[in-house]
Amino acid sequence: MSQTLIESVSAIIVDLPTIRPHRLAMHTLQQQTLVVIRLRCADGIEGLGEATTIGGLAYGNESPESIKQNIDSHLAPLLIGQDAANINAAMQRLDKAAKGNTFAKSGLESALLDAQGKRLGLPVSELLGGRVRDSLEVAWTLASGDTAKDIAEAEDMLGIRRHRIFKLKIGAGEVSQDLKHVIAIKRALGDSASVRVDVNQAWDESQALRACQVLGDNGIDLIEQPIARINRAGQVRLNQRSPAPIMADESIESVEDAFSLAADGAASVFALKIAKNGGPRAVLRTAAIAESAGIALYGGTMLEGSIGTLASAHTFLTLNKLTWGTELFGPLLLTEEIVQEAPQYRDFQLHVPRTPGLGLSLDEERLAFFARK
Repeated sequence: MSQTLIESVSAIIVDLPTIRPHRLAMHTLQQQTLVVIRLRCADGIEGLGEATTIGGLAYGNESPESIKQNIDSHLAPLLIGQDAANINAAMQRLDKAAKGNTFAKSGLESALLDAQGKRLGLPVSELLGGRVRDSLEVAWTLASGDTAKDIAEAEDMLGIRRHRIFKLKIGAGEVSQDLKHVIAIKRALGDSASVRVDVNQAWDESQALRACQVLGDNGIDLIEQPIARINRAGQVRLNQRSPAPIMADESIESVEDAFSLAADGAASVFALKIAKNGGPRAVLRTAAIAESAGIALYGGTMLEGSIGTLASAHTFLTLNKLTWGTELFGPLLLTEEIVQEAPQYRDFQLHVPRTPGLGLSLDEERLAFFARK
């Protein structure tokens, strides 16, 4: 028993450059900041986890700095001396002592799962019930804001067989211009690709009613979070009227949110994000609620690096049906890597290893170089 005690937990802020600025409705990313978690156990095994936000506090309630501070001051001390092999008890202990903090908790649970997988010689997917696939279709976000550039980028991705699902970040601009931009891209790509939009809550209901109609009528497959998460009645009305499916993303900040959205009929698709639910095991509870309610699933991302991306991927491999694929492209947005085994993308899919744990080990030199001083 004493051999599996948790001995130390450290959280390291890492700033990595991106291949280009990444525009969202509320923020433009110039680089990506990860919080890498290292959980060391008495049996010599180390588990890796990651907590990553999009745009710090512009997106949600946690920032890289607050994640590190809360892990260091509040969450890590609760884990030291606990049984590393009993992930359920460890996470219940955190949930009792700390409200929210789902990004931090997700990183810690990922590290516990990685360590236990290494201990047992099993991939994390097998600890979560067992994979039913070995790879996941991955969407790519076209976020330059320039129509011609976005079309060229999409055609290049199709040509090299890396992506055939494209998501457009809109909402920062004038609605009619955004619609024109999206429709032009869909017309250029035709039936060779699925084109979807993410509005990141930028529209009010009056704008969304018309825009969703236009998008649906012009072949757009999916509309993500068009209006504010707090306008639940508006989400229900939109979901009833839009010709294209509406996906809830920011609306789901917990498993309880997922239940409430399903009960109200506020969306026909759920974006699953381990960080926003509090870890891989929690996001599977959200998936179970969705499946019970007949709501389709999509594997979302917080633009994590390789550690967080594979924690999500191992989780999504276990789902019965992922109707809308995933967007686990975070590592492809980065120009630098801090792990020795970069995730493998080919033939439109992310291929997930069957090696123990998450299947990753840190590149100590690169980690030291990019860690915030």
